[in-house]
Order: sequence, then C-alpha cells, then structure tokens
Amino acid sequence: PLPPQYGLVFDAGSTHTSLYIYRWSADKENGTGIVSQVEACSVSGPGISSYADDPTGAGASLKPCLDRAMKIIPAEEQRETPTYLGATAGMRLLREENSSKAEQIFAEVSKAIGEYPVDFRGARILTGSEEGSFGWITVNYLLETLVKFSFAEKWEHPQDTEVLGALDLGGASTQITFQPGVPVEDRNTSVFFRLYGTNYSLYSHSYLCYGQTQALKMLLAALHQASSSAQILHPCYPRGYQENITVAELYDSPCVHAPSSASPGLVLTVMGTGEPAKCGMAVQRLFNFSCGVQWPCGFNGVYQPPVQGQFFAFSGFYHSLHFLNLTGGQSLSLVNATISQICTSSWEQVQELFPTASRTQLRDACTASSYTLTLLLKGYKFNSTTWPNIHFVQQVVANIDVGWTLGYMLNLTNMISSEPPTAVTELPRNIWIAATVLLAIMLILTFCLLTATCCQRNSSGYEHL
Repeated sequence: PLPPQYGLVFDAGSTHTSLYIYRWSADKENGTGIVSQVEACSVSGPGISSYADDPTGAGASLKPCLDRAMKIIPAEEQRETPTYLGATAGMRLLREENSSKAEQIFAEVSKAIGEYPVDFRGARILTGSEEGSFGWITVNYLLETLVKFSFAEKWEHPQDTEVLGALDLGGASTQITFQPGVPVEDRNTSVFFRLYGTNYSLYSHSYLCYGQTQALKMLLAALHQASSSAQILHPCYPRGYQENITVAELYDSPCVHAPSSASPGLVLTVMGTGEPAKCGMAVQRLFNFSCGVQWPCGFNGVYQPPVQGQFFAFSGFYHSLHFLNLTGGQSLSLVNATISQICTSSWEQVQELFPTASRTQLRDACTASSYTLTLLLKGYKFNSTTWPNIHFVQQVVANIDVGWTLGYMLNLTNMISSEPPTAVTELPRNIWIAATVLLAIMLILTFCLLTATCCQRNSSGYEHL
C-alpha cells in the first residue's frame, strides 16, 4: 500500500486561528475514503486581522503550530503535503477598512509558511458563500450523504438519503446553507455543486457583522448611543457586574460607527442590570425583520426560502448553548427557560454556577445565548416545529471538528469528484471466477503437453540406442 497523504489548512478566523492536520489513505479510489483529522493546533493570540499594525507578528504566530505539524508528518511526505490558509470575516472587514494592511498580513503569513518544506498553495480570503458551502460539504461528506462504500464493494451515491443543512456562527459573520424544497429565486444566494456525479442546488448566505463577537459589540454600541451619559446600563449583563471601556475601544470595528460627538478617550462605565425581557428587545433591534419585496426573507431584506430538513449547527451556535448545557436535544421551552434563568442571575450567582469559567464567559453567557436564539428563531425563521431539526455539534464523527476547512481542502485537492466514483473492483465477481478457472485449465493443458513431448523424446532416444 502507498503511504498515507497529509493536508494542512489554517482557519484564520476573526478571533483566533487554528491549524488542522488531515490524513488519508493514498490508495483509496479517487480519495473518497474518509479523511481523518490528526490534530487541531490552536494558534496563540488573536486572529490575524488583529495584526494590522504588526504584520510580521501574524506570520510569527503561525510557526509553533507549523513546528508541531512537522513533527507529526513524516519528513518524506512533507514536500507533498498541500497547505492552505483561508481567512474569513475578520480579514474581510480589514480589507474593507484598509486593503493595503490586509495585503501586508497575507504577505507575512505566506512568507512564514513558505519557510517550511510543504506544498504551500496560497493564502486568501474566502467569500461568505464559500465559507458556508465548504461547511456544508464537510458535514455531508463526514455523514456519507454524498457518497459511501456499499455492500456491493463500490462507491456510490446513497439512495433515499437526505443531505443536511449547515449553520455556522463565527466571530464576525454567520452562514446558513441548505437544500431548499423550492427553486432558489435569488441568484446571489444560489449555489450549485456537482459532487460524485450528483447535482446539488443549494441556498447559501453569509451575514457580515452578525458573527457573535461583532454582534455583541453592535449591541453595546447601540446601548451607548441610547444613553445620555457616560454610564451604560446593559440589560444582558449580570446584575452587579461592572467594567470600564473607552469610546475608542467600543468603536474599533467597521461594524459599529461612532457618533460624531463621541470623544475617543472618554471612559464609559458599563453596568449590568440582568433584565431578560429588555435584553431580548435590545438584541432584536440589531436586526431588520421586515422583508419588503424580498419575500420570504431571513433578515435585513435578504431572500431566504423556508428552512427544510435536518441541520447541523456548529462553531458559535454550539459553544454558546453548550456553556449552558443546552446542546443535548432539549425542547425549545426548556432552552428559553434556561436562558431566562441565567439572564436574571446576579454576578455573584453566575460565578458560583460556573466557578471555572472566565470573566468574559460569565459576562457574556446571557448575551451570547440570547443572541443565538434570536438569530435562529427570528433571523433564520426556525420555530417550535422545526427546532428539533437543529443538532448542535462540535464533531460529526469522532475526532473531526466541523467547519469549512475539511470541505475547503477536499475541494482544492480535487478529492471530491464531479463524476460518479468508479467501483473499487473493476470486473464483476463472476467474471473474475471464470477467468481464474480458464487460466487454471490452460496451465493444466500446458503441463500435459510438455509432459507428453518429454516422454516422446525419451522414447525415440531409447529406440536409437
């Protein structure tokens, strides 16, 4: 058998970067054997977009994880290892704000990766549609809804198997991708794939600035602008919580726009009040739920057909609800009650409930879960009937994280064919048997012929003597 092959993908998100190390058997037919995740290495520090004023720091931050990968991948396989870096919404925002700084960061991370003996194939910013689509490919590839190895010992498209939708929540954007039951009417949200000889027409859209980190920043900015003083009363923060933040820190993102009268150096005092009803209303004001001419829609006037089928919700969707132990298929009423309870808890109470959690996790527990629920129910239009169709997951199969990175690598290494996969055995079993029997008969006849010839020669030699 051929030695296994490896692949590296950097997920350069808005808040952090991770390196995923993948491995697969090189002798699998068209690479359709399930790819295994060897390791996920978390890069220390913030996302690469945070290095706008220190681009060399972005490159240097990747090296410990690359060093780790070089210890895992055999030396003789390293130069054949395809390596990619995909940046998402954090770098999209930086490119809008300052494209030259974004280019400098890419130059530095490319330089750093280029120092290692790998097949580096480039660093780039994924579009929102790509991010959503590759996440969809990852989920369905791992669940074998695209192709699977059958009892007939061949790769084939599973019959009567529905593909799953994908829900992704990052730090700066959120994506929804699924196969609707009606034709997609808006070209901008229509995605077409031909995978393993089967056509897939999908709906996919990414909302920039509606990732969890940026949404919570927009919420705080809205509360500041509604306040007439330097004191901000935050209904989603626990009662008794208090922190100071400058205006410059609050408005340091393209997703929030500071009022002209704001002084960057002004110190604001944020105080939690723990009021679930007011928290819910404040979160809902971040969205525009009126559809206008784009009916039906998700939010902010973006066309979206009704959700259909089963969905896997990962990344921020999983983490925000897993913190409250709400990812085990709980009913919507129980989810609502649990979120309401955490939103009424005081700062002292949440510290007692989660003694090992960080200060930021405790502060944002109510806000993040309230935002997640609002996005799913009022943004993406799930309801009490379709809520059970959402499965909150970190992994689909053991030891493989869900996200866009695997789908991205599968696509760029041409491991997902647009044509039907061929059978592992080229000829049917009965033909192999017939060929084996025929070969055996030919060998027996040849042996008999040689024996007869030898006997005849020996006989003629005796008569001569």
